[in-house]
Amino acid sequence: MEKPAFETDCCAVNVVLGEEKKGHLIPNGNGHQVGVNGSLIGGTDGAGCGPTPGTMSSVEKPVPGYPEREQWTRQMDFIMSCVGFAVGLGNVWRFPYLCYKNGGGVFLIPYLIIGVVGGIPIFFLEIALGQFMKAGSINVWNIAPLFKGLGYASMVIVFFCNTYYIMVLAWAFYYFIKSFNATLPWSTCDNPWNTPSCIEIFHHEDCLNGTIGNTTYGNMTCEELADGRSPIIEFWENKVLNISQGLDYPGSINWELLLCLAAVWVMVYFCVWKGVKSTGKIVYFTATFPYVVLIILLVRGVTLPGAYDGIMYYIKPDWSKLGEAQVWIDAGTQIFFSYAIGLGALTALGSYNRFNNDCYKDAFMLALINSGTSFFAGFVVFAILGFMANEQGVDISQVAETGPGLAFIAYPKAVTLMPMPPVWAALFFFMLLVLGLDSQFVGVEGFVTGILDLFPGKYYMRYKREISVAICCLMCFIIDLSMVTQGGMYVFQLFDYYSASGMTLLWQAFWECIVVSWVYGADRFMDDIARMIGYRPFPWMKWCWSFITPCVCMGIFLFHLFNYKPLTYNNTYVYPWWGEVIGWCMALMSMLCIPVSVLYKLCRATGTFKERWEKLTKPQWGPHHLEYMAPDTDIKSLASLSASTEDNKVIIFESGM
Repeated sequence: MEKPAFETDCCAVNVVLGEEKKGHLIPNGNGHQVGVNGSLIGGTDGAGCGPTPGTMSSVEKPVPGYPEREQWTRQMDFIMSCVGFAVGLGNVWRFPYLCYKNGGGVFLIPYLIIGVVGGIPIFFLEIALGQFMKAGSINVWNIAPLFKGLGYASMVIVFFCNTYYIMVLAWAFYYFIKSFNATLPWSTCDNPWNTPSCIEIFHHEDCLNGTIGNTTYGNMTCEELADGRSPIIEFWENKVLNISQGLDYPGSINWELLLCLAAVWVMVYFCVWKGVKSTGKIVYFTATFPYVVLIILLVRGVTLPGAYDGIMYYIKPDWSKLGEAQVWIDAGTQIFFSYAIGLGALTALGSYNRFNNDCYKDAFMLALINSGTSFFAGFVVFAILGFMANEQGVDISQVAETGPGLAFIAYPKAVTLMPMPPVWAALFFFMLLVLGLDSQFVGVEGFVTGILDLFPGKYYMRYKREISVAICCLMCFIIDLSMVTQGGMYVFQLFDYYSASGMTLLWQAFWECIVVSWVYGADRFMDDIARMIGYRPFPWMKWCWSFITPCVCMGIFLFHLFNYKPLTYNNTYVYPWWGEVIGWCMALMSMLCIPVSVLYKLCRATGTFKERWEKLTKPQWGPHHLEYMAPDTDIKSLASLSASTEDNKVIIFESGM
């Protein structure tokens, strides 16, 4: 777009129709300065051309070396990245497990309700914040600088997530490599790690009939068979984990698992090191390939005997469950986990959008994809679990497990019962690897974006991003060394249960809503969104941010707190007291960032409490805001516009500079 000469008219603005805004208005990322009072400073003293106090205006001198912020090459890059990040392993194993645990199809009722009043509003809030502020998880809270601790809290949470989540990928990669054998190592009891209790065929039907036939293990009673252990469980515990007696017995390092972990971190590094322009291309594969595998597994699964019983077990509603508080709690925590709320990564992804991208539509579309994937994966999971239950002669509840148990015990057993087991095993574990990889490198992207945003353009260094990503990956890898030991599974569960638990995410989401709605102002933020997308979102969003969502978050948070149960492994091993102390320290490292930073900033400021509050809650605008926000723009006139009307021709002001 052609700019008028500065000497001719220093106050000129360019008027752009709504249809043109997405193609032409691209922030230049330089040439503006941020004032300490929350406004852009500079300009001229000429009549009618000088800045008014408290408003944004042009500057006299550009900021030298201020780097231009990256943008997605295509808007679909952003969509696919969000799909890849939010749709992860939890959709494949955790949602189906919660469905069968909490009344089957009836679980969808609380799941959808909490999704509408909690998940979608905060999902939209985080993406819109990133897009409006053009910053990562820390600097995005320049919208209310007093609460910048929210950004540090999300950085702590996503760092912990990046640290322990990759272990699932290392296990998946290990199984993937082991799948390239004519006989799957977890299908037989003839391996060095197997014990005398290992049994390949349990003969449940013979036990039910009162007889037991001769097996390769000799004459065995039903009592002896009941104490037997499956080869897949022994492969998981004795070979992969080589698990020790407890957290206080770390043992030796599993070198095969260590190499798999290193290989996965290398893959993550080369997916992230060049920024969103390369990441946006990779996610086209990593986000879509799991759907291809899930469809193949579903087609194969429904043809297996017992699949119908498994699917009916999944969707058959148990209406009595609606009266149990735990069902609603599980629905709430699953929404927050699967939508990746509170991690700051959605904010980072949104910050690379064009300023005028319609993030309102994107949020609804992404939420629908996320929840739809979870529901679809349930059919795949329970078709296979029904087949397993039919083969083993047991109830489905005895083969359905949550967490790593479902992915690394139930599924490996399922593929051994299928034709050409190595092919199905390789296909499934490659899917798990890809499904987790995009979540992992978007999490790393969110963390690195937040760190780099702390250093402005004057600290520019040629390979700053590549070095930052390398340091981040190396730090996480060093911590991960504790998880590839014999006691590594205990460390993994400690991170999973405390560092990024439901309590930390709920606490984070609660304060996000409070700060935007009651400190910055819900109406004010709705106006800002209208400046970006050209129309005001439905008021339901504002009501949720202000009242409904904070109440839902705090209600579930308090229920978790009052019903706290000490962490156990496999329902048998109870963690020592010092292990729980370490866990609570990890949880408080993020939760205390918010109140501690608020108290610190208030104590350091001068003046009365009211003066301190007003000064510390005044937004600090970024350079791009001048280009899109004129002081006299009448946002209220946008209230009557909708996304689909022909009259949606919004005037966007762009700096004449």
